[in-house]
Amino acid sequence: MAIFLTGSTGYIGAHVAANLLQEHGASLNLLVRARDAQEAHLRLWRAMQLHLEFSKFYDYLQTRVRVFCGDLTAPGFGLGRDEYDRLVHTTDSVIHCAASLNRKSEKSCLNVNLRGTLEVLTLARHAEHYHGLRRFSEVSTVAVAGKRQNEIVTEDQSIEWDRSDYDPYARTKKFCEHMTRVLLPDTPKTIFRPSIVLGDSRRAETTQFDMVKAFVFLAGLPALPFRPNDKVDIVNVDFVADAIATLHQKEQPRFDTYHLSSGTSSQTFRELTTALAAAQQKRKPVFLPFAEGPFTGSVKFLSNRRGTLGSGATLLKVFMPYLVWNTVFDNTRVTSELGRRPVPFSQYSFPLLKFSRENNFQYQYQPWPAARGGSAA
Repeated sequence: MAIFLTGSTGYIGAHVAANLLQEHGASLNLLVRARDAQEAHLRLWRAMQLHLEFSKFYDYLQTRVRVFCGDLTAPGFGLGRDEYDRLVHTTDSVIHCAASLNRKSEKSCLNVNLRGTLEVLTLARHAEHYHGLRRFSEVSTVAVAGKRQNEIVTEDQSIEWDRSDYDPYARTKKFCEHMTRVLLPDTPKTIFRPSIVLGDSRRAETTQFDMVKAFVFLAGLPALPFRPNDKVDIVNVDFVADAIATLHQKEQPRFDTYHLSSGTSSQTFRELTTALAAAQQKRKPVFLPFAEGPFTGSVKFLSNRRGTLGSGATLLKVFMPYLVWNTVFDNTRVTSELGRRPVPFSQYSFPLLKFSRENNFQYQYQPWPAARGGSAA
């Protein structure tokens, strides 16, 4: 029996998969969007090489990982009847990590987040019917809390259906949580809500650059349109992945919903910029909170331009609401249960920035080793 994990070729999903394999000795059923096993194995290797040497990855692929080539949004994941049945009958729990984070596209969020989650829940219901399901874990987001300002939000205060949402991503993930609770009423469930996931505290290397580009864009400005004492709830991906894997594997977690966040320990803009300026031996930026309106307008204007400036402005336009809401998400549940806290962003932000700049916001992927010819192109 194995854990059915979706999103294993994504940023958080790959961290979760590696954690489950290395720290928990788990066996995994992985759904990978690919035409055949060869393409699926190559996609997995690209996602996992940040975490594993090839020899270890290949060993896991032969012994503890089953790959199912399919599409999250297709009926039955687009699998043949025998393959789908094999997935059902070998799955003893589910971690649903796959999602569209395209905050600008309602179509993408509706298709992947709602239709995809419905397919995963259908699979879970089949597994529950035939042999029982140990646990269903849904990886959501703190953004389900909707539009907020100057708040500390607990898990039980997050969902308010009359509150407006920032974007289609937040809106659809709120409905994903709702579907999970309604369609699996008797199954043990865990809802995980990460905040802004940015970087790995253990290493500078990353394969996810969207939020990093926005961060680097801001880091290069001599003046920032923020209130210096506002907090930004940033959490390291290794903490998020370990929390998901550990609590999913725990026999009886204390709660059914967890904020995977920095909570009240979140750092302020002043703390972050001071640390970053010191690491670079540069002058600290000036804070001009009254310029938030004009700055936002300029970002919207520049987002329509081509080139590096336009790209940075487009990303900043998407993330800007999350930077100015001065809202943090209480993480007392997860820190008390794990017995540790996330690493402050200031401790690893400069290596992340340096790596991203030096590599032009690209990760240098290793090819499939020639000695293993025939397994992947």
